[in-house]
Amino acid sequence: MLYLDTNLFMGPIPFTLGQLHNLVQLSLSKNKFSGEIPPSIGDLHQLEELYLQENRLSGSIPESLASCQNLVALNLSCNILGGSISGHVLGSLNQLSWLLDLSHNQLAMSLPLEMGSLINLGSLNISHNNITGIIPSTLGNCVQLESLRLEGNLLQGSIPQSLAGLKAIQVLDFSHNNLYGTIPEFLGTFTTLQYLNMSFNDLEGPIPTSGVFSNTSGVFVQGNPHLCANFAVQELPRCFASVPTKEHKFVIPVLIALSGLAALALILGMFIFWLKRGYKSNENIVHSYMELKRITYSDVNNATDNFSLVNVVGSGQFGTVYKGWFYAQDGTVAVKVFKLNQHGALHSFVAECKALQHIRHRNLVKVITACSTYDPVGNEFRALVFEYMGNGSLENRLHNHQCGGLSLGAVICISVDIACALEYLHNQRIPPVVHCDLKPSNILFDNDDTARLCDFGLAKLIHGCSSGGQSGTTSIVGPRGSIGYIPLEYGMGGEISTEGDIYSYGIVLLEMLTRKRPTNEEFSDGLTLRKYVEASLSQTQDILQPSLASVTGDQFADQIPNLQECNTFALKDMCALRLLKLGLLCSAESPKDRPAMHDVYSEVTEVKEVFFSMDNRSNDLTLLRKKGGR
Repeated sequence: MLYLDTNLFMGPIPFTLGQLHNLVQLSLSKNKFSGEIPPSIGDLHQLEELYLQENRLSGSIPESLASCQNLVALNLSCNILGGSISGHVLGSLNQLSWLLDLSHNQLAMSLPLEMGSLINLGSLNISHNNITGIIPSTLGNCVQLESLRLEGNLLQGSIPQSLAGLKAIQVLDFSHNNLYGTIPEFLGTFTTLQYLNMSFNDLEGPIPTSGVFSNTSGVFVQGNPHLCANFAVQELPRCFASVPTKEHKFVIPVLIALSGLAALALILGMFIFWLKRGYKSNENIVHSYMELKRITYSDVNNATDNFSLVNVVGSGQFGTVYKGWFYAQDGTVAVKVFKLNQHGALHSFVAECKALQHIRHRNLVKVITACSTYDPVGNEFRALVFEYMGNGSLENRLHNHQCGGLSLGAVICISVDIACALEYLHNQRIPPVVHCDLKPSNILFDNDDTARLCDFGLAKLIHGCSSGGQSGTTSIVGPRGSIGYIPLEYGMGGEISTEGDIYSYGIVLLEMLTRKRPTNEEFSDGLTLRKYVEASLSQTQDILQPSLASVTGDQFADQIPNLQECNTFALKDMCALRLLKLGLLCSAESPKDRPAMHDVYSEVTEVKEVFFSMDNRSNDLTLLRKKGGR
């Protein structure tokens, strides 16, 4: 036995562990080990228990684990493992009888059929990953399972009838997925089932009434708007009676007939109304496509006119964005089709789905639906459908010279909009969401010129594991963002955190004020956009873009003592200087020196209030000066 858990060991797991050929139990849990699981683990042929949970391990689960055929317990939870666990490994670990825990990782895969070979397993936990596809029917072969947890993934399809074989099950959690169909009646026949969580899916129909369902404290089904119940449970609506009593055997057919006539009259009335209005639908009907749950490849193909190049509005590393139409002539959408032949594209799709699954905010581009299917020749196909933003991007407004640059009022409004979005992601979501790729091309404008944040393909959810593991951060695997906007700690192998988004926000703020990209050729040999602004801060006109520069730094200083003679130009300069200082503060080299996002939002909101309130300029300038405007 070798137990080294709950220490502060860091760095990679030694490859030489594989030389301990007689090792039966190995626990390295609750440390800070990083890097990949060494393939030499597969040389431990006598190993029965392996515990590596709550570390910072990355990479894939090694194929060599298939050689550890005596394993009865395997716990790799609360790491940042990616990729998949192969069917070969699962098929070889058929002696697992106690535990298989892969939860709280970044596994992006479908569940292999070989899951069904774990016929002796008592507890299976693959929750909080990026698992796609359907629940494999072979899981019904795992007749010894007492706990099955698949929550917090991207599973689709219905609950397979084969799970009726899980007669020993006590805990069953499928919550926070995309499952649809009905809740199977057989779940009510499980005499051992004590906890059932099906919440936040797309299930429909009545819930069963027997077994665990008779004890509503052990059943969780909220977040399924189409479920109903024949008894009081979690505020679900009552189901309509389906079996007529002897006294009313003629009533229901009559009601059905009357309902049919009413529906026919309603349809006829709508048809006449449409004729009178020239087939113009109202706003709700125009936007009915926003209620779509699932769409097909054919839907996307038709919406984009066979993916016509004429409809391309943008392209990136992992996908192409098309302008498309759904159902109504005015139903314009943006369709992001992922380039699955590009390494990382599938992970980007999964990350974006996961990040956008439960977030809604006025400053985020709203996702309408997703398409996960196959094209006509059998290739995998992934697409996301978003609201269409018809007013372009911040990148275009800043660097398209025909646009003439941004006004200071526009800079302030955009700063507030994006700060509001990030404050929501960081502080109002559980778990918090880190965008990881904030830059001008990912800031779009709607028809009201409100700035919206888009592209969550690199986003990370920060899950907190139990004590001793990870809490507010997660180590970086794969893409880290865009050059020029990546915080310094990411480049040195640091951890993903909300402070990384704050750094990117600071760079974007400085870019708006100076109209200089952080990747410009002038920034070389150690000179960065941040250092350029910091060195010239006393002469604001030298660094502000021409459309913002109004008064020199010297004039600025001269005017401050005489508050009664301050004019609008001085007030604007004070606002600009305050934003420059905020940009420098947000882009500080050390994460601990950056302000929290709620403080950033408060700051830019106050600047906005001052800027758009010119009636009390003297009082405003005094306030700005106290806040660090000089």
